[in-house]
Amino acid sequence: MAEDKNGRKVVLVACGTGIATSTVVAERVKKLIEENGLNVDVIQCKMSEVASKEKEAHLLVTTSILPKTYSIPVVNAMGYLTGMGTENIDKEIIKYLKD
Repeated sequence: MAEDKNGRKVVLVACGTGIATSTVVAERVKKLIEENGLNVDVIQCKMSEVASKEKEAHLLVTTSILPKTYSIPVVNAMGYLTGMGTENIDKEIIKYLKD
């Protein structure tokens, strides 16, 4: 998907309920975007809302098991909650957003 009219990309951050874990992940992703000077909006949502939002998004970052296949790349961010493999998650997110 191309950038929106402001040249911004969109990242969806979703967990099962869209509250606790996605808040932790969304804050981490926002910090990562800021540190890398990227023009990206982060939208926090419930996993059940992803299908209706995926056409506007460039990337899905989630801690949930996916209920279906999406048309956008997906990054599993469970490591942000466990503290394991966080650098690899960061690199993967940045790679998708710089493409």
